[in-house]
Amino acid sequence: MKPLHNPDVDALFEAIQSLRTTEEYYQFFEDACTIKEILDIAQRLKAARMLAAGANYVDVSRETGMSTATISRVNKCLEYGSGGYKTVIERLDKPADQS
Repeated sequence: MKPLHNPDVDALFEAIQSLRTTEEYYQFFEDACTIKEILDIAQRLKAARMLAAGANYVDVSRETGMSTATISRVNKCLEYGSGGYKTVIERLDKPADQS
């Protein structure tokens, strides 16, 4: 079992799944995370979406302000990670009538 996989993290993910509206997500994440942590995660998702769409590191850096080292880490996760970015990107980019 990986260190990340434990009952406390399971409980966190169950708590997130219980949220129903965007406003509830804002309320929870503002309480649970710093603003910087939330913005960093959002920025990494944006970078992953750009990379998946074919953008290069320079374009991603210019658009997001991220360092190329962080972009490289996001790209490695996108290419060789557990598939989380790919799942989210596919679902976000799926036309509404195919949901």
